[in-house]
Amino acid sequence: MEWLFNPWVITAIIISVVVSNIMALKYTANMKFTERDKIKYLKEKHAREQARKEEEEREKAELAEKQAKLDNSNK
Repeated sequence: MEWLFNPWVITAIIISVVVSNIMALKYTANMKFTERDKIKYLKEKHAREQARKEEEEREKAELAEKQAKLDNSNK
């Protein structure tokens, strides 16, 4: 059990973990998406952007409506 707390053993374990993580990252970084996956991702992204844009426009319309009501009530 004493050998487990040896600084050389601890250093070797740390280095092996770091190297294995780097290798895993390099492997996953080279993954390729097919055209179908890319098109699906872009469609979903476009749908999210459209939904966000519509929500912003709805909020602006509601704010303008509230502002108009306040202006009418102040007159």
